[in-house]
Amino acid sequence: MQIGVIGLGRMGGNIVRRLAKAGHSSVVYDANPAPGAALAKEGATAVPSLQSLVETLQAPRTVWVMLPAGKITEDTIATLANLMKPGDTIIDGGNTNFKDDVRRARELKPRGIHYLDVGTSGGVWGLQRGYCLMIGGDTETVQRLDPIFSTLAPGIGDIERTGGREALDPRAERGYIHAGPAGAGHFVKMIHNGIEYGMMQAFAEGFDIMKHRASDKLPADERFDLNLADIAEVWRRGSVVTSWLLDLTAAALAQDGQLEAFSGNVEDSGEGRWTIEAAIEEAVPADVLAASLFVRFRSRQQHTFAEKVLSAMRLGFGGHVEPPKK
Repeated sequence: MQIGVIGLGRMGGNIVRRLAKAGHSSVVYDANPAPGAALAKEGATAVPSLQSLVETLQAPRTVWVMLPAGKITEDTIATLANLMKPGDTIIDGGNTNFKDDVRRARELKPRGIHYLDVGTSGGVWGLQRGYCLMIGGDTETVQRLDPIFSTLAPGIGDIERTGGREALDPRAERGYIHAGPAGAGHFVKMIHNGIEYGMMQAFAEGFDIMKHRASDKLPADERFDLNLADIAEVWRRGSVVTSWLLDLTAAALAQDGQLEAFSGNVEDSGEGRWTIEAAIEEAVPADVLAASLFVRFRSRQQHTFAEKVLSAMRLGFGGHVEPPKK
C-alpha cells in the first residue's frame, strides 16, 4: 500500500523503514529536510510541503501524522483537512489527548474524511521489534488499512500464546487491536503510559532502597553492599518481575552501576497527567499512578538514585534525553 508520513523523528522515520521492508511505499515530509532526504536514499519519496505530499499520493489517500501532541499536530491536521478529499484518511499516531480525537473525527466526518487515532508503543526499538498499536476509528477504514497495521505490529513472535483465545480477535496476539471508535485508541495508549509510570516508579524505588542498604547509618551487620547490575540481571532470568523495563534497567546498570550520567530530572510527556484526569472524571482510585506522576514533578527540584533509574529507562525505550541543567 501507499501511505504519506509526516514527522520523521525517532519513531516516524522507522515506521517508514519498517513499512518499506514489507513492500509498502511512503511519501514523506518533515519540516527539517534532512531526515526526508535520508529516507529518499532508502526508497521513500520525499516532498517539500504538505500540499505536495497530498498531491503525490494516489486516491484514496492515507496520511500518518507522527508529531508531538499539541499545536503542531493540530495545525498539521487542520491543513491536511483542507487539502484532502472525501474518502481520504488522516491517522494521528502521536500521543494526542483522546478528547481531541473525538472532536477531530466529528469535525472531519461531514467532509467525508476518515480519522483514525493510533496509540503507538515501541519507541526507538520499533524498527526491530515492531510497534504495539491501539487503534480508534470506524471499522471499515481500520479493516481497509489492515496491511499497514499488520506490517507495523510485532507479530506473534516467540511469546508463548495465551490459552483460551481461540474465539477472540487474532489481531491482539499479533500486537495490534481495533480498540473502538475515534478516541479509543489514544485512550488505551494513555492508560498504558499511566501504568508505565507506576511500573517504572516501582523499579526505581526498589533499586534505590537496595543502593542505600550500605548506609553507615544502619547497624554494621545489617549493611549490604549490593551489586545492582547483577540483581537486575538475575531478576531477568525467570523472576515474576521480568519485563522490558527491567531489561533496560539491567543494561543501564551494566554500563554504569552508579548511573552517573543521569541527574534524575524526569520529565512527563502528558499521558500520565491525562490518565489521572480520567481517573478523577470516573471517580476511580489510582493511588500508585498518581504518586508516580507527582514523583516526576518533585524530581525537577531534588533528585535521588531512584530518579536516575527512571531517566535511564526513559532513555532506553524512547530516547528521552534529560533536559539541560539550568
